[in-house]
Amino acid sequence: MPVMTGLSGNEIYCLHLKGMTPGDLVIGNSVFSMGFLGGIGAGFRGMIGGEVQQLTSVIHEGRMEGYKRMVSEASQRGALGITGVTNELRHFHGQTEFLSVASCVHKQAGGPESIQFTTSANGQELYCQLDAGFQPIRFVFGNIAYSVGVAGGLLGGLKSLSRGEIKEFSDVFNATRHHCLERITAEARSVGANAVIGIETRTMNFQGAHEMLMLGTASRHPALDAAATPRGGNAGTLPYQAGAPNAPAVHVGHVVSSDLTNEEMWNLVNMGYMPLKLVLGTAVYSIGVVGGLMAMFKGLSRGEVPELTSLIYDAREHAIGLIRDEAAAIGADDVVGIKTHIHEHGPLLEFMAIGTAVKRVANVTTQSPSLPAQAIIRDKDTWVGESMPVAAPGRG
Repeated sequence: MPVMTGLSGNEIYCLHLKGMTPGDLVIGNSVFSMGFLGGIGAGFRGMIGGEVQQLTSVIHEGRMEGYKRMVSEASQRGALGITGVTNELRHFHGQTEFLSVASCVHKQAGGPESIQFTTSANGQELYCQLDAGFQPIRFVFGNIAYSVGVAGGLLGGLKSLSRGEIKEFSDVFNATRHHCLERITAEARSVGANAVIGIETRTMNFQGAHEMLMLGTASRHPALDAAATPRGGNAGTLPYQAGAPNAPAVHVGHVVSSDLTNEEMWNLVNMGYMPLKLVLGTAVYSIGVVGGLMAMFKGLSRGEVPELTSLIYDAREHAIGLIRDEAAAIGADDVVGIKTHIHEHGPLLEFMAIGTAVKRVANVTTQSPSLPAQAIIRDKDTWVGESMPVAAPGRG
């Protein structure tokens, strides 16, 4: 029977270099209903504000059920591993489908196989992970459903009358985003990983609340295992803290986290750097009623709106300052891949900065001196949707 795979030609080539062949597409799903009690509980919690624990647990359970069924299907096909794991939410007729889709891989030499790993990385990204020395273990995710609540909305409404940061909202958003990171690293730790890499962060609306989701691959790197015993021979801290004597030690059991793309991470490892931690900071600001009116009137004429210029500049700098402080606290050399995002919440603006703190590590590099072209080529989409006009056959 022909293999029915979701892997592209570039992915298959990269996996071939690591001794793997493509396998079938595998799918797992689970359809959930919030139910009457769940809806009331979530609504009541939404009035208070903060994490909506019922929603968090229901979403986590649904995602996990879909994932487990996909893994079971791959096991029946004798797969060595599963690549490109996705974890989607689909809504229809008041129900929610949790859907996981991926492709199996097998050993080139054949022989008995069992599931050795699952990863969110596609075939090209998996090549980068393996060549950088990271052995994938399992696809992991962390999520949190949260609401600012009625009380928070009233507080925000009152405070939005004045210009500047609304710290109550900044604290809520910072706490929820860090809880999400803590949950994905805890899941990685539970399967024996010392790193979770290739983290992708998403935010979405769900049942009147917001969900933040982090997806990644729990992995092990031997340099992080060796780091458990410093040069003095006393286990307990990572040796790459040497040279930063005033920085807090990173203890054994610490799980490294990174939102770098796998290609970016390969480049850094090739230069002797290792990721330490995904760092993020959020600041919520209001331009205030007076500032809003001034900006509106000035917007009627051509030219700069200085009130908005200065506020947005200050807010971005504040968010970046938060991740600078977090990176300094763990003794990082640099923060790389920094991205800033702005989200509107009614009269409020949320400014978020996110990046990966890194540190130079002795005797760390990649297995290959350079990446093959196939590992960085972006596949071209050959499906043309109906919304895109296409000339009919025989015309023009």
